[in-house]
Amino acid sequence: MCGIVGYIGKKEKKEILLDGLQELEYRGYDSAGIAIIEDDKLHHFKAIGKLQNLREKTKDYTSNGFGVSIGHTRWATHGKPTELNAHPHMGAYSYVVHNGIIENYQELKKELQADGVEFLSQTDTETIVHLFEKFYDKNKDAFEAFKQTVSKLDGAYATLLISEVANDTIFFAKNGSPMLIGFDGDEVYFASSDTPIIGKAKEVYYLEDGEYGYVKDGKVHLFDDNGEKTFTTKPLIANKALAQKDGYRFFMEKEIYEQSRVMGETMMGRVLDDSIAFDELDESFFDGINAIKICACGTSYHSALTSAYLFERLSKIRCDVEIASEFRYKEPLLTEDTLFITISQSGETADTLEALKMAKRAGLKSLSICNVDNSSIVRESDVAILTRAGIEKGVASTKAFATQTMVLWMLSVYIAQHKSSISKEAIQTEIDAMLHTPKALIVTDELHHKIHRLSKRYLHGHGFFFIGRDIFFPLALEGALKLKEISYLHAEGYPAGEMKHGPIALADSELFTIALMPSSMHYDKIKSNVEELSARDATICAISPLPFDLADDFIQTKYSSHPMVEFFEIMVVTQLLALEISIRLGNDVDMPRNLAKSVTVE
Repeated sequence: MCGIVGYIGKKEKKEILLDGLQELEYRGYDSAGIAIIEDDKLHHFKAIGKLQNLREKTKDYTSNGFGVSIGHTRWATHGKPTELNAHPHMGAYSYVVHNGIIENYQELKKELQADGVEFLSQTDTETIVHLFEKFYDKNKDAFEAFKQTVSKLDGAYATLLISEVANDTIFFAKNGSPMLIGFDGDEVYFASSDTPIIGKAKEVYYLEDGEYGYVKDGKVHLFDDNGEKTFTTKPLIANKALAQKDGYRFFMEKEIYEQSRVMGETMMGRVLDDSIAFDELDESFFDGINAIKICACGTSYHSALTSAYLFERLSKIRCDVEIASEFRYKEPLLTEDTLFITISQSGETADTLEALKMAKRAGLKSLSICNVDNSSIVRESDVAILTRAGIEKGVASTKAFATQTMVLWMLSVYIAQHKSSISKEAIQTEIDAMLHTPKALIVTDELHHKIHRLSKRYLHGHGFFFIGRDIFFPLALEGALKLKEISYLHAEGYPAGEMKHGPIALADSELFTIALMPSSMHYDKIKSNVEELSARDATICAISPLPFDLADDFIQTKYSSHPMVEFFEIMVVTQLLALEISIRLGNDVDMPRNLAKSVTVE
């Protein structure tokens, strides 16, 4: 998740870029940079950290007259957050910014290096500018060179390129990552979302995947596989706060809907046709590792619990999961053949960070799964895998949980490959299921409307039980946590088979049971558990692909071929249910009482 801005025209460009990047800083704040060409002169500035550092660097610079300009705020994927890895990336006479991941960048980089190109950064983006210059040096046609460059790229990208050989032109391309074009007369703007250009542009065109082209003399030339095409602009929304939420009522709602897209970014370059790859991991990293211990808090703890089933089932390696705040004080036994994994959305969770330091003092190898590069936990760990969820503004985590769980699933298959603990056919089954996951995360209007309608039943009563078995038990814990965080109603997650060992004493018509009933895993077992609750008059909301006659409310899911695909689809239902109940109760969904997004105290 990075942010892109661009502008071609006569206005002062530095402030347009910096103001635009300020609106996009939520998409990444590891580093930022701008590049401007005016009067045949190219100026560029980069700074690591928050955008204020770039403002300070450019305070003595002002752009005047006609020119082309691009800017970028970075959320690191390939390469650490350094000035060399910051965008825009430069060639001999061109600059590029890019959001997304070029899946075949290593292959392209090797080809370019064989041609004598020297790379300055560790990023995938730099391949774009060197490809462009390679093709331009051959044919001396800037647009043809850009077109050839785009044709070589695999993966997701939104990119802008400017060059001294076409100093009145911005080249653009979009595939899988968001980008739009704004218009105000002859002035043309680019951005990753609406907010940077509100108050500047009057009309907007949202680029479609596979579209590319260039802007020159105030005119946009747009192309796709069929050649040049016409397009129709729309009026630009004027409310900046509403634009940030893309029309959703709350950031949490927006982030639930975003999960399908960001899951693709999480998997990009990692889920290959027949294997899992992590550029972050050396092949020997798991040598000598005979056990895994995971430490986390809250939602991250639930993703860890889910992964314990996967590590033992697929990787055939013992996995223990600890609540970080408890782990610190139990005088744990730590042996050097144990991989210590920490999970944190922010990378600043105090209890998790201190647990990591304990493990490092004991000589354990460490791996962190995090959403924020250069955070304390990432810096402290031997290796870090970023979830690529993008900024999550809602305090109650949604897409961070989903992407953490996906990374752990991928990691369990990666270790299985390394250990040859399951067959190639079984690995292929897992990969095929991963590739179906983004579809399972799509929120349809029909689903959301149904959950909105039935949520009115669940505003009163003496509590909720979320119940599930196997990987759906941690999901039950997470569903209950989501509900209590934002609705302030009591909710508890429970293993379905444990209900008769005490909790069923609470069952009556005012006890709401949210039953997670996947058809691909232990369906008959959990069906029996739900029947026991129904016989005690509990109100049942069943979430399953299979109709359940005893359910007072039934939410039918679509996917039933693989437990993890069902896991993610049912996860979305529990998130939407918590959202709609909370909204009906009149709560501030994004800022629930007593909570904070990053817990930096014990």
